[in-house]
Amino acid sequence: MSFSLRFGRADVRTLTDQRVFDGYFAVQKITVEHRSFSGGWCEPVTREVFERGDAVGVLPYDPDTDSLILIEQFRAGSLRDAQSPWMLELIAGIVDPGESDESVARREGREEAGCEFGDLVPIASYYPSAGACSEHVRLFCGRVLDAAVGQVRGLALEGEDILVHRVSRRDALALLAEDRINNGHTLVALQWFALHGERLKQTWNSDATPTP
Repeated sequence: MSFSLRFGRADVRTLTDQRVFDGYFAVQKITVEHRSFSGGWCEPVTREVFERGDAVGVLPYDPDTDSLILIEQFRAGSLRDAQSPWMLELIAGIVDPGESDESVARREGREEAGCEFGDLVPIASYYPSAGACSEHVRLFCGRVLDAAVGQVRGLALEGEDILVHRVSRRDALALLAEDRINNGHTLVALQWFALHGERLKQTWNSDATPTP
């Protein structure tokens, strides 16, 4: 595809960059100027940017049963409406300094769902809310070798209380079609899975020796 964006990183000048909040997460206040589509440079703009670190998510798929492992947990950010603040999600976690994406996927799989993975297939990488947050997310689909279905998992010291579900591919895609998946990472992963799930099932079922 021949399309390319008009501008790049070199077309932005950072004038000030100040940390204005430093807690479990952090907030930076930045002032920048950037090149304008009409020519020249725009007037300086100031923004607060939420810094929460990068994240890795993994959609666990078992080709033998044609099912997905999804987790259910409470999310405080969704208390703003009358819907349930519990969400059905893929597995995800924040990347620690020096940690590889694969290590995060495997660690979080064990902690949140008792999952052991074979192959990990990349799905997508993206900024979920670049207008206000610096977080970058990398998603994978993981071949499930084992899972703690029906158990309550998570780290108590992190306030996690997670219920592990096995959901058939048909039911998961029905939830997607019925607009009942209301969190971005899981939406992205399931949309990808709707396109590639059958090919992945055939590939992994023909693979006699999955990678431990």
